Amino acid sequence: MGTRIYVGNLPYSADNAQLSQMFSAYGDVVDVRVITDRDSGQSKGFAFVEMSTEESARRAIAELNGTMLDNRALRLDEASERSSGGRSGNGGGDSDRSRHSDRPRGGGW
Repeated sequence: MGTRIYVGNLPYSADNAQLSQMFSAYGDVVDVRVITDRDSGQSKGFAFVEMSTEESARRAIAELNGTMLDNRALRLDEASERSSGGRSGNGGGDSDRSRHSDRPRGGGW
């Protein structure tokens, strides 16, 4: 598996092919995904690019961070690891609120 790069402040007009071409100058591009809204299909203004090596990813970040694309300064950083799903803690229910089963019977609060 290669190294993933977060690309933020992306123009809404940018697409996978455009990013792939831009990043290929720094090494082999494994995958490009412009993140879009499920309902509208509109870009959310960020993407992930996976490079084949850590070295090529670092070089791309160093060279492309802050460069302008359609009047927007790109923000690049190494993407954090993907989680394996689920939430940390005790099942995601880290709340001080009482659960339904904690309520007294026979009436409200």
